Amino acid sequence: MTIANPLLAPLSRTPITEGWTVRAASGPAEVGSQHLLATVPGVVHLDLMAAGLIPDPYLDDNESKLAWIGLVDWTYETQVTVTAEVLAAGERHELVFDGLDTIATVSLNGERLLEVANQHRRHRVDITDRLRAGDNRLTVEFRSPVRYANAQSVALGARPRPYPFPYDAIRKSACSFGWDWGIATYSSGIWRPVRLETWSGARLGDLLVTAEPQGAGGIVRVRAAVVRTGGELPLTMTVSVAGESATVDVDADRGVDIEVRIPDVEKWWPAGHGAQPLYDVSVRLSANASLLDETTRRVGFRTVRWNTTPDAAGTPFELVVNDRAIFVKGVNWIPDDAFPSRIDRSRYQRRLEQATHAHINLIRVWGGGIYEADDFYDLCDELGLLTWQDFPFACAAYSEDEPLRSEVEAEARDNVTRIAHHASLVLLTGNNENLWGYEDWGWKERLDGKSWGEHYYYELLPTIVAEIAPHVPYAPGSPFSPGGEHPNAERHGTMHLWEQWNRLDWKTYRDQTPRFVAEFGWQGPPTWSTLTQAIHDEPLTPESPGMIVHQKAIDGNAKLTSGLVPHYRVPEDMETWHWAMQLNQANAVTAALEWFRSHAPHTSGAVVWQLNDCWPVTSWAAIDGGGREKPLFFALRNAFAPRVVTVVPVAGELTVTLVNDTDESWSGDLELRRRDFSGRIVATDSRHVAVGPRATVRVAVDGAVAEPGDAARELLTAEALGQRGVWWFSEPRDSALPAPEFSLAVSHTDEETFDVEVTAGTILRDLAVLVDKIAPSATVDEGLRTLLPGEMTTFRISGVAAIAESELREPGILRSGNELVAGS
Repeated sequence: MTIANPLLAPLSRTPITEGWTVRAASGPAEVGSQHLLATVPGVVHLDLMAAGLIPDPYLDDNESKLAWIGLVDWTYETQVTVTAEVLAAGERHELVFDGLDTIATVSLNGERLLEVANQHRRHRVDITDRLRAGDNRLTVEFRSPVRYANAQSVALGARPRPYPFPYDAIRKSACSFGWDWGIATYSSGIWRPVRLETWSGARLGDLLVTAEPQGAGGIVRVRAAVVRTGGELPLTMTVSVAGESATVDVDADRGVDIEVRIPDVEKWWPAGHGAQPLYDVSVRLSANASLLDETTRRVGFRTVRWNTTPDAAGTPFELVVNDRAIFVKGVNWIPDDAFPSRIDRSRYQRRLEQATHAHINLIRVWGGGIYEADDFYDLCDELGLLTWQDFPFACAAYSEDEPLRSEVEAEARDNVTRIAHHASLVLLTGNNENLWGYEDWGWKERLDGKSWGEHYYYELLPTIVAEIAPHVPYAPGSPFSPGGEHPNAERHGTMHLWEQWNRLDWKTYRDQTPRFVAEFGWQGPPTWSTLTQAIHDEPLTPESPGMIVHQKAIDGNAKLTSGLVPHYRVPEDMETWHWAMQLNQANAVTAALEWFRSHAPHTSGAVVWQLNDCWPVTSWAAIDGGGREKPLFFALRNAFAPRVVTVVPVAGELTVTLVNDTDESWSGDLELRRRDFSGRIVATDSRHVAVGPRATVRVAVDGAVAEPGDAARELLTAEALGQRGVWWFSEPRDSALPAPEFSLAVSHTDEETFDVEVTAGTILRDLAVLVDKIAPSATVDEGLRTLLPGEMTTFRISGVAAIAESELREPGILRSGNELVAGS
């Protein structure tokens, strides 16, 4: 089909979102084969829930009741109605799927178009000769992901993994088969948008955009592929940015490389280091002065590298942005919903803004999940949140044979091309824990010579990154040692620390001084509202049936208890047990972060496991599956603050560390005071300290202040310029912490916002306001405040229309570590 009109119409995109139905095609469907209304983008679970045919999988033990869904083949159908005018409006009509989950056959009017087997890829198919005026039947037939994965595991050869289902044999989000914090969904569906694209003459293909600062200015480089319908139509491409532009003729047989120089640009900085100016890069493809296609990419001008030059202590893994070393204050990220199609831009924004409130500057997108949507990376650019993207391989050996091998290459090319222009992207990583697993988890013997993914991590993926995105650093895995040492070596590269949670006390974080910690964490239950909205056990106990369903870690409750007992006794009632486990989680991560920050720059970053949850569950998350902030969130906020004073034992001696992660010098008097719990000062010391910008200073604590007279009744405070560090001489379970006493004053600041002033009558250890118990929608700005007698702090509570002092005094609202001590 050829259009004679020389004024060619630009490419049009028509979403195909209406009129979809879904039905069970085969398998043990408990809902029959009726045609149900389907939401696209979406997955079958959400359609079944909307029809009232299944309960919410997140509640109680509905997960096991709904496991049959993953054994069923599901068929989606819709009518695509096209007028003769639309058909005549373009030379080419293409069907574009941004994501199909996962094993699917796509047909149009009964003719097969596509066979797909990868959740992580986009697909495009030419339907010009198949599309007809009037109604066109579009069908997407999904096969059972469980049956397919099992069959592929046999065909490819079974390989080591930590969970029963062979998620390693299918290119689908690994955690959709369940994880030690995640629900198993095994869902199917058109999980990302689908559309019809109509165009004539030519359109833009793959587009690679880079932005590089150069002196006071910068260079934007664009490499674009152009797809033609054929012929010798003369084409031009124009790239415009910041008021500058360049236009070139398009060669008939090649892509296009264009440079645009901007004389004056502002550099993009990570959060806490400067602003995040972004520039729109417009790319326009034209023929005979008629626009054919256009797109925009937003870029920031910055340089990035990871310093891995060996030093006397080993091999660092130090992030350098714009020639400045950045201490990484990071969190690991999992899919924010077990059904990712429910995550829209506003939800990404809420979660990522919460991260910035906790002073976080890096998000690691973990390799057992997905490549996130464009909105995620766009928002990270805007907020200054550095992104570290794992390729989706996690905790398993992977076959290097076909068809997996080609799928891995296709998805890597697709997604690196899609996200490489983002200013926030500072690392692409080959996998999560697979290098470590191969060395230490008995894989070599069980593999018995079979491939395990080495080719992907050391050859295929770095080659693709070097070809498509040479400006983005790459590491073969996490953990990884750049010098060839053991992948989880303490003195080299990145390290994961899990022995503390699995079998050791959290105080043993202080036994190690890694160069960079990419994973560590401690478990705790979700907020009370999230917990009780999802679990309806009567009675609700730590080991009642619903609680066990929502505790996915092996021996999770036993590890919670073992980790609590060295610090607090195990409470008898459920609400106090809940608070104790949440507080111990926060204390564990606080201890680790204070230790790691005190060893900067030797330790150049810490990435906590994990920021978020995908459903209501006891887990390592700081923000639970309801989007509510746990006490751990405030532990992150406090420990990641720009300026902190910590007291930690180094080589058996107490040491005060002052960390200044700002551009301004920090100087003044450091006041050291040993006090008893009544607030009385027993011993003091004072000295002047000066901490330069982005620097760390350590000060030894002298014996008179460092040695308690009565360890059970004393603490050490170290104060400098409004910051305080605290050292407790005994574990709280062995201390004489008194029953908490305080006074309250509540003031209404504006609509649905209140200030709550708390004045301590006794010493208060780790005071927190569990505001969700007042109203599930309520939030609070601070937490885990330790107050000496007579001191006051203010909590700002939002999201509630009214609040009374009496409500705050209800049991379980204002909580502290004091309540967990037997003597109180």
